[in-house]
Amino acid sequence: MSRIKNSEAEISLPCQGFNGRCGNLESDGASALACDRSCEEKNMSGISSNLSEVICSGSQSDTKKARGHKELTFQDMYDNNNLFDEDDDDSDWEPLQKHVEVLRWFCPNCTMLNFDDIVHCDICGEHKESGILRQGFFASPTFQYSELESKQIHKDTFSQNSAPSSCTAIGFDERMLLHSEVEMKSHPHPERPDRLRAIAASLAIAGIFPGRCYPITAREITKEELQMVHSLEHIKDVDHTSKLFASYFTSDTYANEHSACAARLAAGLCADLASGIVTGRVKNGFALVRPPGHHAGVRQAMGFCLHNNAAVAAVAAQKAGARKVLIVDWDVHHGNGTQEIFDQNKSVLYISLHRHEGGKFYPGTGAADEVGTMGAEGFCVNVPWSRKGVGDNDYVFAFQHVVLPIASEFSPDLTIISAGFDAARGDPLGCCDVTPSGYAKMTQMLNGLSGGKLLVILEGGYNLRSISSSATSVIKVLLGERPESELQNVLPSKSGLQTVIEVLRIQMKFWPTVGSTFAKLQSQWGIKTNEKATAEEKSGTNMVEMGSKKGYLSSVEWTF
Repeated sequence: MSRIKNSEAEISLPCQGFNGRCGNLESDGASALACDRSCEEKNMSGISSNLSEVICSGSQSDTKKARGHKELTFQDMYDNNNLFDEDDDDSDWEPLQKHVEVLRWFCPNCTMLNFDDIVHCDICGEHKESGILRQGFFASPTFQYSELESKQIHKDTFSQNSAPSSCTAIGFDERMLLHSEVEMKSHPHPERPDRLRAIAASLAIAGIFPGRCYPITAREITKEELQMVHSLEHIKDVDHTSKLFASYFTSDTYANEHSACAARLAAGLCADLASGIVTGRVKNGFALVRPPGHHAGVRQAMGFCLHNNAAVAAVAAQKAGARKVLIVDWDVHHGNGTQEIFDQNKSVLYISLHRHEGGKFYPGTGAADEVGTMGAEGFCVNVPWSRKGVGDNDYVFAFQHVVLPIASEFSPDLTIISAGFDAARGDPLGCCDVTPSGYAKMTQMLNGLSGGKLLVILEGGYNLRSISSSATSVIKVLLGERPESELQNVLPSKSGLQTVIEVLRIQMKFWPTVGSTFAKLQSQWGIKTNEKATAEEKSGTNMVEMGSKKGYLSSVEWTF
């Protein structure tokens, strides 16, 4: 059994079958993120009264740790080398008597461990004292932050005379920053308050929020609303953490005395944004919330998630009048909780694109043949990538050939994006390669569904520069801007094409519209495979990568 634990109390919870999201990293060369982390600062200021104070209130004091080594003297070092003559005059030096300290610091951007003899992170290159929390991705990654270099971008402020119905709404509340890991560990937890601070800083510098977006008032979700997606036992378990200074649902899913409130606020904001979009009070919205939610199932909290925000939003939308809701989950991890909640529901279509690798990537669920049950087969669509490093081309290709055709046939009244940005380039957990332009393009493609009624909900993403630039690009699309760089000549990788073909083969049983696409892709794949075999026989050269060192099918002409 897994338990909520602290020194005072224990509550039994259903056992999770995995050691946590950080437990999958060893194979990706990132085992330094094994779930040992240091705690976040709890003190913070109000974003409404002074945004810069909130986004600068992240912990800097814990980033340097001292570790004592064995006392050394020069004599110890050279005893066996006879480098010093006893007759020499040693009056000009003294043996080192004090401890040699090795100072450590954790990157403010990606949390990776570094040593004090360098000033730039070995993993992401961020300066140890960059302004990422003050300026978001606008801050220089190379130089130490200085007030003199503070950038000011032209700001188009929100007009109080503007009708909210024509505006993009943002859901945020500073109390969600109080959710943090209290227990001191050897490595910062990747799901930390600085994630929201970095995004908020970027939006403020760009004049987007506060500025061009409409803020909605936060409220805590009610127990009755939560019971539409979670068991009463689960709700009580989360609420009980408010009585504990520090507790854990799983080895990597923490809570403190403020976490239950933060989770209720996150769910409440998502519910109100969904209902506001459906009823036309706002055009679309972005939920800048934490803790994330898509791993939280009917009865369990796991994978950093306490309440399932996207599921709560979908139910709220239906209560507000939406008959059918589409949830597209592009977090790098499969949203097992969301899939479980709607597994037998034909009014909610769940589509997830995620690393899977035959079930070896956390949480292990989300195979292509998981399609829904009990009469709802086909209302769960999984696009399970077979490798790390998946980038813009594979995602956009899957959108073109799987997501949009099926979603269009479903014809949703509201589209919700479970927007984890941990498939972004530079993320220490996801190890994929999606760019801000890729996220903007996918948002633009989904914006054509549901009459533009689109809600984006923050899920994962643990590189601050990546999530802040990606979130900003997505919100700009919600505001009506075109992506800054259009993706041209989208060609999938070999493994990406194989995944898409397999998904289509399974889903065309339930969605006839993709049958013709499957036949055309399979035909092209068969032709290319035969050409490859023939060419290899004639030349003896290796064409496994099919015309490109990066593994992209550069010689295939797609005409769909």
